[in-house]
Amino acid sequence: MNETKSPIKVHLLGKEYPIVCPQNEEHELLVASRHLDDKMREIRDTGRVFGAERIAVMAALNIAHEYIQLQQQNRLLSAGLSERLSAMHEKIDAALGSE
Repeated sequence: MNETKSPIKVHLLGKEYPIVCPQNEEHELLVASRHLDDKMREIRDTGRVFGAERIAVMAALNIAHEYIQLQQQNRLLSAGLSERLSAMHEKIDAALGSE
């Protein structure tokens, strides 16, 4: 059965964009579009970047930069967690071995 999906209306800087996405991803699309709209408004409100296309590119670059920073933080946290778990395993092994 092939159902035609109605597009979700996304608003960016007051302009409406119809976007078709899987039904189970609609909420995430709306959350992402609100985040993008907020970033675009922040950039527009600084008054240093003009034009919707330039504002969109700057917002995309800012979001990509944030994403990369979060990935790096995640890698550092994962590495730290792995080290702590290894240290705990060694302590447990030493405690069990000393009995």
